[in-house]
Amino acid sequence: MSPRPGAAVLVTGAGPTGLLAACELLRRGVPVRLVDCAPHPAPTPRALSLWPRALGILDDLGIGDDVRAASVRIDAYRYFTGGRPLAAFAFPAGCAARNLPQYETERLLTRRLHELGGAVERGVRLDGFTPDGDDAVRVFLRHPGGRGETWRTPYLLGADGASSTVRERLGTPFAGVTYPMTFALLDTRVAGHLPAGEIHYYQAPSGTLVIVPLPGGVFRILTALPAGAPAPGVPAVQALLDARGPGGVRITDPVHQAVFRVHARRAATLRRGRVLLLGDAAHVHSPAGGQGMNNGLQDAHNLAWKLAAVLNGDSPATLLAGYEAEREEATRRIVRDTDLQTRAWMAEGRARVAVRDAAFRLLERTGAVTRFYAPVMAGHRLAYRPQRATQEPARPAACRRLGGVRAGALFPRALALAYGISGPGTDPSDWVLALIVARGTLPEWSAKALRTAAAHRRIRPVTLPLDVASPATGCRRPGYYLIRPDGHVAAHGHARDTPNLPRELTQATYLLTTPS
Repeated sequence: MSPRPGAAVLVTGAGPTGLLAACELLRRGVPVRLVDCAPHPAPTPRALSLWPRALGILDDLGIGDDVRAASVRIDAYRYFTGGRPLAAFAFPAGCAARNLPQYETERLLTRRLHELGGAVERGVRLDGFTPDGDDAVRVFLRHPGGRGETWRTPYLLGADGASSTVRERLGTPFAGVTYPMTFALLDTRVAGHLPAGEIHYYQAPSGTLVIVPLPGGVFRILTALPAGAPAPGVPAVQALLDARGPGGVRITDPVHQAVFRVHARRAATLRRGRVLLLGDAAHVHSPAGGQGMNNGLQDAHNLAWKLAAVLNGDSPATLLAGYEAEREEATRRIVRDTDLQTRAWMAEGRARVAVRDAAFRLLERTGAVTRFYAPVMAGHRLAYRPQRATQEPARPAACRRLGGVRAGALFPRALALAYGISGPGTDPSDWVLALIVARGTLPEWSAKALRTAAAHRRIRPVTLPLDVASPATGCRRPGYYLIRPDGHVAAHGHARDTPNLPRELTQATYLLTTPS
């Protein structure tokens, strides 16, 4: 048997999701075992895109600059129909994604894992698990060579991919759909001009072809094929590139090729007792929009800080209940949006193509994608639905509805970094009570809020001038934001809402007088 329960959380799967979950737990003082059945890291590029919300998480972990240095920035999506330009959607600097092969993201996460004192146990397979009392899970591991091990862990995190053993052993349905087409991709160097900072979509009656830049002068050529079509070799991909693409581009040095089907599926539940699912074990969806890896990273981030707060005795176990509700809500939106994009690729018949093309032209002409949808893809608009009336102001009229910072939304990152709410030197386990007041004042309501917060664990107060905070948050009145360790707003109120704070603080952390 293992050491005592509580010795280490067991994470299965050393892809980006499992690696980040392990790193986030370790940097909050929670011991971790990370196992993966594969003897070596996967050498294939697979997922590419890292959007700003995920980059912010990696910044806080300490590897964001390395990701930027190794990746290419994507500044625009450009669409063509029948070989003619259709529409272009630019991404403002704060909304641009970075493209980096998944194995490079995993390499940087693994290096950080080692710096935090962790390691990946390779070739170790999870055979099964069972509840062990009310406070642990007994897991059965198989090592290289066949040696078995029984380990007792306080929590088992299944980040073991779309064919998850953890999900299978839980008996959790993985319902959804499989799209009728097959996708073929080829990562290659080319002769001829392709822009390094744009993704190009060539839509034609014969199918869609996408060209995606990667680091090192490599481009991914992705094309949709009819169901049952044979896997194309390099000459066939070149023929598709000539027929559907920009012309004058020749494949010279292929580095990776694959054929795959696309699914949109979600696990029926993300948690059963002390076993939780995250990443591809919990959901898979179309690669349209490049959201898959980002969604998994946000699962890991959301779960790890909550689990650490509970295991470290700072917060009640009820905090963990929010993981499933919040991440299911976020995943539903992503599956919906990626499904719409995928079906745009699949449009057939003159009428449907005409409607699609008219919609794209309208979106370009109005600038709606750049102004409204780019922040959604970037992750800036990710917000979780409030569960209690005390999380929001009694009179919200002073708060801007569109783009304003409400309960459940992310607190503006630039403001958080400027005032030490998050970023280098801050404790990743801290909640922050941000008091928004007029310059040079400390009104009685704010003094009372500070006294209330001082009685709780892990609540760090920060004061911001109203004239600085208001343009970023969209709220014109003095008040407060209770900000979670992951940067989301747990509660927002105005001065007259201060009596709501004790309840919200109690939901967040224990009183200092509560025994650990």
